[in-house]
Amino acid sequence: MDYLKSLQCKTLAKGRELAFTLARKTIAAIQTDPQVRKELRPKYAQDTTQLIASSQVVAIEFQTIAMANNYWRYEN
Repeated sequence: MDYLKSLQCKTLAKGRELAFTLARKTIAAIQTDPQVRKELRPKYAQDTTQLIASSQVVAIEFQTIAMANNYWRYEN
């Protein structure tokens, strides 16, 4: 995985960007045919249930990154 050298990110924004990348790569790994992904895109782009499911994938990826970066640590 050339795109994933580490889950460590310098900022929350970079962590969020990484979460989107991981989500896209996960979908590409599941549906390996780029033409099929292209054909499906208009269908899910109009389906709120599928869009919400997509955002849940990103949220789970970001949660993993946040845990790896200790984003929820308590500061004194």
